[in-house]
Amino acid sequence: MLYPGNIKKDYKRNIPHKNRGMKLENLINLSNEYYLENDIAVIYKKPTPILVCQVDYKKNLIKEGYYKVPSTLDYNGIYRGKYIDFDAKETLSKTSFPLSNLHDHQLLHMKRVIKHGGISFLIIKMNSLYYLLDGKLIIDFIENNDRKSIPYEYIENNGIVIKENIRPALDYIKVIDSYYFKEENL
Repeated sequence: MLYPGNIKKDYKRNIPHKNRGMKLENLINLSNEYYLENDIAVIYKKPTPILVCQVDYKKNLIKEGYYKVPSTLDYNGIYRGKYIDFDAKETLSKTSFPLSNLHDHQLLHMKRVIKHGGISFLIIKMNSLYYLLDGKLIIDFIENNDRKSIPYEYIENNGIVIKENIRPALDYIKVIDSYYFKEENL
């Protein structure tokens, strides 16, 4: 872009990572409210355990705090008698989902949930679409590949698209029914 005096300025678009997944989380939270109100499922966002060290009581402000323990996945609950545990992830990459978005303790937690008969997955927003990707597929991919990311083609071929609606905002329960309870739906 040229400014007066033929001065050229290049601007980098500074994209904050802090609130990148907030739209996705808001859609899931709205969906969870809908599921609870309509007695479909009981699923909540887990609070992150924080150790508060310093507080400004006059301003009602936490000045210093630390994570007590590494958090597992963001959401858990029960649906059709099955324990459900999942996380919401968003990426701006159009070609792959960076595995740096998943931590080792989260993968271990997914393995444990699956081992004990629970349902574990990720909801990934990528290329303006929302995908449910089963935890077993994620773990299998990581254990059998040296890649640092999951290619979009893999997510597109193995994930299930979740449609954005009005109510529920993101009907992931419909996808859970079609993927995890498909035999019972016949």
